[in-house]
Amino acid sequence: MKKNIFQKEAKKAFLIELKEMEAFVKSKHFDVEELCKKIYDCKGKIFLTGVGKSGHIANKISATLSSTGTPSFFIHPAEALHGDLGMVEKSDAILAISKSGESKEICDLIPAIKLRKIPLYSITENEESTIASSSETHILVKVAREACPNDLAPTSSTTVTLALGDAIAISLLKAKGFTSEDFAKSHPGGKLGKKLTLKVKDIMIPISKAAIVTETDTLKDLIYEVSSKQQGIALIKKSKKIIGVFSDGDLRRQLQKNADIHTTVVKSVMKKKFKTISNEELISEAAKRMKRYKVYNLVVEDGDNIVGILTMHDILEADVL
Repeated sequence: MKKNIFQKEAKKAFLIELKEMEAFVKSKHFDVEELCKKIYDCKGKIFLTGVGKSGHIANKISATLSSTGTPSFFIHPAEALHGDLGMVEKSDAILAISKSGESKEICDLIPAIKLRKIPLYSITENEESTIASSSETHILVKVAREACPNDLAPTSSTTVTLALGDAIAISLLKAKGFTSEDFAKSHPGGKLGKKLTLKVKDIMIPISKAAIVTETDTLKDLIYEVSSKQQGIALIKKSKKIIGVFSDGDLRRQLQKNADIHTTVVKSVMKKKFKTISNEELISEAAKRMKRYKVYNLVVEDGDNIVGILTMHDILEADVL
């Protein structure tokens, strides 16, 4: 086996697929206007179908459509032939993907689709194929060369089709005005979901549990309060109003100045100006502010009221970043 053959062949295949994508997007066949318009106007769901490699691509495109504002499902043509077509309604539409345009399972399904008057769209490499000829709208995806050295395994063709599906999904997303807030509603789980949905109020330390000292307390009192609450910042109050903050960083700087913790009053060393954030802001925004301000703590507000504190430790514990 020749040295570095894997790296060489992998790069070669990658570049072949890239070249085919560039060629397709510049060709007259890259015309999604009619298909996008029909999908946009569809009152129901878009069902993707395909067999083999094309089926995998169809499944992924369906998932992308669903997560970007276009309700979609994948339906296997063989299963559709044995009852699953019943889930497709007249208000829905079917987008079939087939390299040859002659996939038997899809061809066998066409009469039932026509009988039920369900709109059929397709993506194939043969505009005269059975599937293309039976479709209201068809996009021709034909590559000059597969990345497979034998020009047999669908590689470049599936990559181009997948990219086309992504392009269609994003076009529809833009047309529908689909926002990051909409995206969050369909992605509630995992780190991505947390990043888009978790708010400051969800993980902040409420003021009832925050380390709080009065302006007349000493540094010793403050150290005891912060240590007992296991927090890196204390809120300083005067009567019932929060008038300042004092962080563990502030404490280190005072100790470096040889401040006497028994006699130094908090009022004389506290920070009167501090960074705040609304309790309704996303945690991701809080992290951005901490980075921008170069701080590890933010005081949380609800309108004009201070309701808690948020620390970088809280954000890391929530596994948002």
